[in-house]
Amino acid sequence: MAAGEGGLDDIVIREIVTADENEEAFIVQGEVWGFSEADRVPSRLFAVNRLIGGVALGAFLQDRMIGFCLAFPGKKSDGRPYLHSHMAGVLPEYQNRRIGRRLKLEQREEALRRGYGLIEWTFDPLETRNGFFNIERLGAIVRRYKPNAYGITTSRLHGSIPTDRLIAEWHLADARPNSIIDAGRPVGKRVVREIEIPAEAGRLRTSDPERAIEIQTRVREQFQQAFEEGLTVVGFRRAESGGFYELSA
Repeated sequence: MAAGEGGLDDIVIREIVTADENEEAFIVQGEVWGFSEADRVPSRLFAVNRLIGGVALGAFLQDRMIGFCLAFPGKKSDGRPYLHSHMAGVLPEYQNRRIGRRLKLEQREEALRRGYGLIEWTFDPLETRNGFFNIERLGAIVRRYKPNAYGITTSRLHGSIPTDRLIAEWHLADARPNSIIDAGRPVGKRVVREIEIPAEAGRLRTSDPERAIEIQTRVREQFQQAFEEGLTVVGFRRAESGGFYELSA
């Protein structure tokens, strides 16, 4: 951290509201994910999203945006409103400092204030750190798998392999996230199956795409079979070899 930039206690999480802040979020996307401009969410869409009930929050350090999360409003087939959290990221030099967690927790509070009971988002099953964070730190569950959700992108993080994604469901008022987040207690679970992710799976996307696709194909088939059987991801167990998604009936 550069001199004069302040410390982590000076970071403020608040709504993104101005045209300049919308443009900052556009720039941050390039720095976090390495997207080309064509693959980024346009700054004007941040403005539209705010008008239609979406939630865009920024993490600001002395008025500099160092991270953000963006969620669009949606409606389930049964008419329930929910938020789809499309992006959440922090600049590389500020990662691993719990800023992402602060953004997600404020997103939860803002969603509850607006009457939303559910937030969903997608994440790469090969990223074990994200799997652990989403499931064990936020209390999300997973019941769906979407192959190649976004096609091949320009992101340096995605590599040149299909963008397979799990869909996290964050039921904001349920006992699971309340116990994990508010009470700091783990949730009991009866694990009936595990799906293993090798530790190197994430980096192989760029260093050895063919091997990454082999792992991705195996993982895809295992998740699809499990979800067809009605199983739900309720835990993530870390190990030296990588990690294991824990599924329950």
